[in-house]
Amino acid sequence: MSGKKKSGSILSHAVLILFALSALLPLSLVLLNSFKDQKSIVRNPLSWPETWHFSNYAEAWEAANFGRGFINSILLTGTTILIVLFAASLAGYVLAGNRIKGTKFVTVYFMVAMTVPIQLFLFPLYFVMAKLGLLGNVFAVGVILGAVNLPLAIFLMKSFFMNIPRELEESARIDGATTRQLITGIMIPLVRPGLLTVSIIVGIAAWNEFLVTSTFLQGQNSFTATLGFLSLNNTYNTNQGLMMAASVIMIAPLIIFFLIVQKYFIDGLVSGAVKG
Repeated sequence: MSGKKKSGSILSHAVLILFALSALLPLSLVLLNSFKDQKSIVRNPLSWPETWHFSNYAEAWEAANFGRGFINSILLTGTTILIVLFAASLAGYVLAGNRIKGTKFVTVYFMVAMTVPIQLFLFPLYFVMAKLGLLGNVFAVGVILGAVNLPLAIFLMKSFFMNIPRELEESARIDGATTRQLITGIMIPLVRPGLLTVSIIVGIAAWNEFLVTSTFLQGQNSFTATLGFLSLNNTYNTNQGLMMAASVIMIAPLIIFFLIVQKYFIDGLVSGAVKG
């Protein structure tokens, strides 16, 4: 390795280590302070805990009603992912092959839809949800989040379908495959990396959602884990140790989940970026 390449490699590694430390340091402080009481945090948030207050986690779990909150978050995220995958797969397949008239117009429409903020629709949606008696219904909110995340998901799925050779579809048609058999038996299995990528992106967005869920989910029994955590800010704003413990409870599942699926997520993004 030449001197220039070696120095460039050292510099790039140093920059990456710096970025990694900048991300890990705040997480380490949150974890460290989650075992302290309020006085210890105020006195020195950077110090090692004198007494380990493991009870902070039990109190945070009960105060934020995380037991019910995580169930609601799972139901909300699962509903959102299923709706988005079903609709985005079909729409992406149609748009990728120019199978309808006005494909360019529909594509532009979804592109514009990504730029429209959800705040514009909150009042009419609230009015409709109230009339239908769906306020506090986790599955109904999942439908709303599915619609919010659908335009981006359609563009991602379109790019994955565009990577499939058209000759493969033509061969299946010659063999007598129907449209349903073609999509479910051939196309969908080939775009599984795309389905996983979309699931991760949409799932994390739905799990962390605050604006829509705080508007339509009313009452502790319908709160997601995120809303339960934020409710501590008003009730336990003087107990920073409890807040830190609740933060760890919120962060840990996402970190573990992403560490498990990161390889598939990156592979999905790379395979979907081959064609425009």
